[in-house]
Amino acid sequence: MSIQADKIIAVRTSKTIYRDGDTVIKVFDEGYSKAEVLNEALNQARAEETGLPIPKILEVMKIDGKWAIRSEYIPGKTLAHLMEEHPEKKEEYLNFFVDLQIEVHSKKAPLLNKLKDKMNRKISETSFDATTRYELHVRLEGMPKHNKVCHGDFDPSNIIITPEGKAYIIDWAHATQGNASADVARTYLLFNLHGDKEGAETYLKMFCKKTDTAKQYVQKWLPIVAASQSVKGHAEERDFLLPWVNVVEYE
Repeated sequence: MSIQADKIIAVRTSKTIYRDGDTVIKVFDEGYSKAEVLNEALNQARAEETGLPIPKILEVMKIDGKWAIRSEYIPGKTLAHLMEEHPEKKEEYLNFFVDLQIEVHSKKAPLLNKLKDKMNRKISETSFDATTRYELHVRLEGMPKHNKVCHGDFDPSNIIITPEGKAYIIDWAHATQGNASADVARTYLLFNLHGDKEGAETYLKMFCKKTDTAKQYVQKWLPIVAASQSVKGHAEERDFLLPWVNVVEYE
């Protein structure tokens, strides 16, 4: 099976996403880890079982020697796109975004990988000195253990809004079960990474108010999340994350 190049709908690091009728095919670059492809498919299948609005996985296959995942095509625009189109509705969209993330955190998926295990492994893989790694491991160990579904990359670009106004959450490659505030710290860093500091602060304030969570509690996760995120990602993202790892106290 081959894919028509004119059907490309997105190109991301190490993968290309095509539309094929009423389905979407995510094709991974040659040499991409088979285990990671299968883990992504498994994560999404497990998240689907929670009843959250997620495009269904239809099959995992090989195309021209490359691993690929086929899932349902959801027509619509990303929430990020809508925020750009209607800046006057930004707060309204953020409100909706936070409510959707709270819904994700309300779910349980006992077979998902544990967030703490993943972060401990990632911290060990970083190039930080032994003292920094030790401090990060200790901080992580001291954080409360929860088992909420965490998306791991909850960003407006991963929310598709259909013409009827229904939201679907895509890209479950980084899903785990664990502490929701770690997921919030990741989203906060993503807003900052995109250069939207104001959006980041509004988002964090909104989430903390709706869930009665202390802002300082989420901030305690920032160095841990930034460190674990710095292992993979572009050089630009790594450079952005490094200062967050070294910040111990916040105002």
